[in-house]
Amino acid sequence: RNRCCAVPTVLCLSLPGAQKNIPWEVQRYDGWYNNLQHHSRGSVGSRFLRLLPANYADGVYQALQEPHVPNARQLSNTVAQGPSGLPSKRNTTVLAVFFGFHVLSDILGTEKPGCPAEFLNIHIPEGDPVFDPAGTGDVVLPFQRIHWALETGQSPNSPREQTNEVTGWLDGSSIYGPSHSWSDALRNFSNGQLASGPGGHVPRETDGKVPMWKALDPSTGQGGPRGIYDLGNAWGNENLFLQAMSIAWFRYHNYLASELAKNHPSWSDEDIFQHARKRVIATFQSIVLYEWLPALLGTPVQDYTGYQQHMDPSLSPEFVAAARIFLATMVPPGAYKRDPKCHLRNVSNSGGPFPVVRLCNSYWSRESTGMQQEDVDDLLLGMSSQIAEREDSIVVEDLQDYWYGPLKYSRTDYVASWLQRGRDLGLPTYNQARERFGLKPLQDWTKLDPHSQQKVLEVAALYANNTARLELIPGGMLEDDSPLFRTIILDQFVRLRDGDRFWFENIKNGLFTAKEVEEIRNTTFRDVLAAVTYSQQAELQNSVFVWSNGDPCPQPQQLTAQLLANCTPMTVLDYFEGSGAGFGIIIIVLCCLPLVSLFVAWIIAILRERDFKKLQKQKKASVRREVTGEAIQGEWHGPKTDSSLVYIQLQADKVLKVLDGRGLVLRCVSLKAQQKVEVILSSNKGNKALLLKSPKEYDLVLFFSEEAERSSFFGKLQDYLKTNCLELHVSEMKEQSLLKRAVTQEQRRRILETFFRHLFAQMLDIDKTDAGELNFESSQKAKESLTCELSRAEFAEALGLKANSMFVDSMFSLADKDGNGYISFREFLDILVVFMKGSSEEKSKLMFRMYDIDENGFLSKEEFLRMLRSFIEISNNCLSREQAEQVTESMFQVSGFQDRDELTWEDFHYMLRDHDNELRLTQLCIKGVPEVFKQNVHNRVSFIKKEPRGPKSRHCSLTHRPGGSCILNLLFFFYTRANQYQLHLYTEAQRKKYQQNRVQQKIQEFKRFIENYRRHIVCVVLFSAITTGLFVERAYYYAFASPSTGITQTTFVGIIISRGSAACISFMYSYILLTMCRNLITILRETFLNCYIPFDAAVDFHRWIAMAALVFSVLHTAGHLVNVYIFSVTPLSVLSCLFSSVFMNDGSQLPQKYYWWFFQTIPGMTGVLLLILLAVMYVFATHHFRRVSFQAFWITHHLYVLLYVLVIIHGSYALIQQPRFHIYFIIPALIYGADKLLSLSRKKVEISVLKAELLPSGVTHLRFQRPQDFDYKSGQWVRIACMALGTSEYHPFTLTSAPHEDTLSLHIRAVGPWTTRLRELYSPESLALIGKLPKLYLDGPFGEGHQEWHKFEVSVLVGGGIGVTPFASILKDLVFKSSINSKLMCKKIYFIWVTRTQRQFEWLADIIREVEEADRNELVSVHIYITQLAEKFDLRTTMLYICERHFQKVLNKSLFTGLRSITHFGRPPFVPFFDSLQEVHPEVHKIGVFSCGPPGMTKSVEKACQQLNKKDQAYFAHHYENF
Repeated sequence: RNRCCAVPTVLCLSLPGAQKNIPWEVQRYDGWYNNLQHHSRGSVGSRFLRLLPANYADGVYQALQEPHVPNARQLSNTVAQGPSGLPSKRNTTVLAVFFGFHVLSDILGTEKPGCPAEFLNIHIPEGDPVFDPAGTGDVVLPFQRIHWALETGQSPNSPREQTNEVTGWLDGSSIYGPSHSWSDALRNFSNGQLASGPGGHVPRETDGKVPMWKALDPSTGQGGPRGIYDLGNAWGNENLFLQAMSIAWFRYHNYLASELAKNHPSWSDEDIFQHARKRVIATFQSIVLYEWLPALLGTPVQDYTGYQQHMDPSLSPEFVAAARIFLATMVPPGAYKRDPKCHLRNVSNSGGPFPVVRLCNSYWSRESTGMQQEDVDDLLLGMSSQIAEREDSIVVEDLQDYWYGPLKYSRTDYVASWLQRGRDLGLPTYNQARERFGLKPLQDWTKLDPHSQQKVLEVAALYANNTARLELIPGGMLEDDSPLFRTIILDQFVRLRDGDRFWFENIKNGLFTAKEVEEIRNTTFRDVLAAVTYSQQAELQNSVFVWSNGDPCPQPQQLTAQLLANCTPMTVLDYFEGSGAGFGIIIIVLCCLPLVSLFVAWIIAILRERDFKKLQKQKKASVRREVTGEAIQGEWHGPKTDSSLVYIQLQADKVLKVLDGRGLVLRCVSLKAQQKVEVILSSNKGNKALLLKSPKEYDLVLFFSEEAERSSFFGKLQDYLKTNCLELHVSEMKEQSLLKRAVTQEQRRRILETFFRHLFAQMLDIDKTDAGELNFESSQKAKESLTCELSRAEFAEALGLKANSMFVDSMFSLADKDGNGYISFREFLDILVVFMKGSSEEKSKLMFRMYDIDENGFLSKEEFLRMLRSFIEISNNCLSREQAEQVTESMFQVSGFQDRDELTWEDFHYMLRDHDNELRLTQLCIKGVPEVFKQNVHNRVSFIKKEPRGPKSRHCSLTHRPGGSCILNLLFFFYTRANQYQLHLYTEAQRKKYQQNRVQQKIQEFKRFIENYRRHIVCVVLFSAITTGLFVERAYYYAFASPSTGITQTTFVGIIISRGSAACISFMYSYILLTMCRNLITILRETFLNCYIPFDAAVDFHRWIAMAALVFSVLHTAGHLVNVYIFSVTPLSVLSCLFSSVFMNDGSQLPQKYYWWFFQTIPGMTGVLLLILLAVMYVFATHHFRRVSFQAFWITHHLYVLLYVLVIIHGSYALIQQPRFHIYFIIPALIYGADKLLSLSRKKVEISVLKAELLPSGVTHLRFQRPQDFDYKSGQWVRIACMALGTSEYHPFTLTSAPHEDTLSLHIRAVGPWTTRLRELYSPESLALIGKLPKLYLDGPFGEGHQEWHKFEVSVLVGGGIGVTPFASILKDLVFKSSINSKLMCKKIYFIWVTRTQRQFEWLADIIREVEEADRNELVSVHIYITQLAEKFDLRTTMLYICERHFQKVLNKSLFTGLRSITHFGRPPFVPFFDSLQEVHPEVHKIGVFSCGPPGMTKSVEKACQQLNKKDQAYFAHHYENF
């Protein structure tokens, strides 16, 4: 059909103004520069024009709310409720109503929420039949305030002014969009057409390029782009009727463009588009002003008199509310669909087919997808012949109760919402508006609407019968025929016309000629519909906005809600529905990250230990033994324990040996004392178990792989017993009963524990409640405790010795009076009484009997030597036989028995005459005896008491007090006795002592603590204060001082915690780098700053910062977990305010799910990666894993580079605030970088090793070239790497060379994989293969507290194990400086060497020997403590002490070390030792204590210093280093 014939006057004639080049000024899409004096008038984002002062509660921005104004829902029910179905007084059609909404969408955009989000929520009265049918009274419909100009609302002089989000001109922005980019997105750039979907009758569905509003369909809950078309107005798809109106204008543009293309084939796409757009806008303007507006208002519009430049056409808030409400009162509950022949079309619905489209079920409908031309045409035709609702206060339920809802509510009240919107806009009162527009103010309520007196009175009651309080919207709605609304609307459109420079009637703008203007004025909406639908003009009435009698296709009846399908009721969305489990799982996973890291570290530790054991096995190169005997699948040790593969050897001497896979003897089962051997076999579960009862020991339970294997072993056992004349008793029972019958090793241990409890209880008369009564509930096993007998192995275990030692053999033979191979309760008690309560004569007689092997009453030299060697066994045979013979001969000679080969007991006791007191104190220590008994043993621990002897010398007497352990602790006594062979350590105290009460002691202790740690305290307090200040500053900023973005109101707690902790983390993770600037610390510790900053505590401070940073990291994570949850339940309209760069409010209101925040954002992903990184770094940095696998620690700790990269990326996204990490990071990073470059410059230099020596105890001595300009101080350390090991990791070691030496030396003990491999590398075998000494890489030196030994007049050096290495350097340095008469502040050094056995560090003994020879001024006093003796049998400790003192007295050197330094047995008594120093050096006010060794030892030293610092005497400053 030729559509041109429908509008012959428009396009059938040539257009004289149409040229290839566009000669007119093209109107901007965004409304700018319409007025050349006021460029922004009517533009997108321009403010509304207030015709009256704003009516706000505070005069600025706070909206009026209850109780100042009525409840919005209650007022809506009072004003707007009523029966539907009353026709318009002017027979206005439904098409006119929705055309009006389309016009408003062209000039008005108020749907965009304001930022930050503010709410004027609508409280629903209790029992509301629609919104609160349950009568809970707690239903609140959210209502968000619209966008406003941020520069307004700051003072009463500038109250809040809202903005218009579209152009305020009738410029077709609802067709072409409010911006150039929007318009371009709607075009297909072909023949001037707007892009269309399939068929070309409707626009294309949105693809996200155009920001169309996509609210959820309240009737189905559907969302997304489906059924949403790209239109010029974002809200053009709000309902099917408005959508049809938008599609009509879309078609009209394409219709004109196609006609222009036909008539002007040479025109470009842009030419065609702009000509069509110009004509569409002009037609739209003409229809609005001269056809639709008079039909709507029933009032003609005055003639156009020309463009008025000074008129402000801006939209007023009064117009915004009046137009919306006036049109809303005319909206029907639905609309008919008909064809040109007046046939109604049924609409499918859930309740069945209806001839009407129900309004409440068509909001944001997604059913319009794939819409055909007929669907839109039928709806447009149906609306054109359907009469609208009456212009009164009644609003149909489709709007009043079932308008599409905001946020999580699917429905809301349109009228109540616009009442709140009016308050949001600050509308004037009803009377103020009437006066402004020349109408009389209301004085009498009855004159408001004479036809609705009851409704008026109800409204009056809500306003307390005060007409001055009546608001504009309810007042205008209640008016008869709405004079106020009509006046406001007419005034606005006239101003829009007269103030528009591009108005089509303005001849001066060059858009149209007078003839074209006339043609446009003659074009009606009927012509538009005829051009874009399949209807002919004859099938439409002359004015489609008004229906008159005789017009075609009258409506069947006026629609009422009762005739239509029911509205879908309100639903409430739960944004977090279905997310709880996943969110909880993520939290659990994040919490388990350290556990996972711990598990990985544990696996690595196991693998490293396994590799290390393999390395040790290879190192030992032991010859593998061939194990003979019966292979058994496993020996059962008890419940919840693993079985182990064993071999059984049947020995000829009635002994069964149990061996492991390596051939080592695990236990021996003696059958000598048994006449009958009991064996129990299992009778179920495959008959695989065998139990061999061992009455006086724990039983042997064997599991075989199969019954045949057990039968084979049992047969051999039978033959073996028969051969040895032993009777066999065999029985069977179920496996479970067999295992219950068996006495396990653990049960035997408990029996022996009870045995020893009652042994000591009987001997020492201890209350049996302390010993523990026997438990008769556990069958026969508990009753056997007192009747059990100890085997030789159990006896040796009780004494902590080996079963095959000479001492055990002698003692066991002596105690086993009946010779049955076991010691009974009575036999043990007899010998124990002698040790615990006997006199010195009885103890010496007992020892004499023990070693009188042939029992002839004499002790030969060989037997004496055997006794001595049994004592020496405890020190791992540290003395040779020649040394032992030398001691024996010396002791015989001193006692006058040099000519005798045998001793009587009297001679033996005479030999020990000088040590009678020690023998008297000798006791027996039994392993496993509880502390309660040890505390009751009246042992005696010695301490020092001075008695003046003379001006130059003194003697020491012993005073005793009860308490202590069951081990004979003669350490203090040894210490005093040592002085007669050594430098006099103790002198008279010159300091006056004061008795202090407990409070004074605590005060003194606190003062000393402050004195000792004042630098640490200041640094920690300062650092903590800065951290706290940063947290408080950020928390306060976001709580009270930040720009009003709304994020604080959204997640107050979460944002405060996360931002405050983020500032702390940024500070800590930045400045923690300074604690690792080793070169800088080494330099600064030699400056005055060392008086104020504890540089020696850099590593401890590093750990402290790291732990604090970890706490804040967890706090930061917790804050963000709160944020993520809140953001996951926060509507999109709020999120788009908070994160405008991330979210765009498209009306869907659906927020992103929690996993989006975690895994689809840069901060989220980097945050998760940071947590994983921290979990790995912190777990591998713990002491245990650092010790087990230093390489893993080294690798994981170097992930700090990745950590900082992720932190920078994490904050660079600027999701909440601009990046701030660089503020803290730049300075520390530059300093650390410079320090690192210095280290790298040194690391690149290879150092030649001059000598490599493998010393005993796994110590490797390396002597290597000293680099040029390598200056260091004694006590400093370096880091070395050896590339020959295939790794670049650096390990720290203390230099053992002195600064004056030309070379550097290290003593490295092989305790881990790296040091073990290093020892192997420098072994003679490896060097023979390599041919040369592998080179090293050196980094250092670095300072520590030990280098300050020379700053104290008196220094105490305490070294334990390999921890003596720094003191080797210090001792050599001290002696060298003393030998050259160098001026030293240090006047005396006490060196305490604590070692398990002196053989472990014989290299140090050589250094001490050199020191003793070079120490002419007696600056150094050396004390060596061999600790392994303190754990063994005290009788032997006593005898070794006697031998040691004798050797020292005769030869002036130690029996064990060969040094002049006295050797002590046991652990050093630090408290008495330090206490004596206070008296020896009364003039010294500060003594330096430097310790290096295991943590246990350094803690003991620290406790001793703390205890003595409580006194008002010399102050002990402790510096320690653990390894």
